[in-house]
Amino acid sequence: RFITQTEVAHGDFPWCHVEWMSNEALTGAKELLLVRAEFPPGEQHNFHKHPFREEIIYVLEGTAEQWVGDQMKLLTAGEMAHIPANTPHATRNPGTVPLKFLAILAPSEAQGEFTIDVFDEEPWCSLLPPIAY
Repeated sequence: RFITQTEVAHGDFPWCHVEWMSNEALTGAKELLLVRAEFPPGEQHNFHKHPFREEIIYVLEGTAEQWVGDQMKLLTAGEMAHIPANTPHATRNPGTVPLKFLAILAPSEAQGEFTIDVFDEEPWCSLLPPIAY
């Protein structure tokens, strides 16, 4: 299956714009989700976790302040982070230009909640003070 720009599903969150590139509804993929995200300067996705899904964040443009657990690294184009299932993580755009990245999650279908917020719990709220959406 090929996906063109006209077929991509768009969505907006308070912190970013997303384009669903692959999910079961769009491509029939049963094991992979692919989302392209764009964060304006200063925006962040507060600490959260995916209880039954792994995630890869692959930076396309800009700089990501990427947290995986209590570890932080600045990532630029061509760099990535692997987030094991049920691991708290957060992404912030510390730059002055948009941050664009791919988020790849697997499996597509899993039991329980897709995302659980933990940004108001310690140590996460001390590591990266949450932004109110």
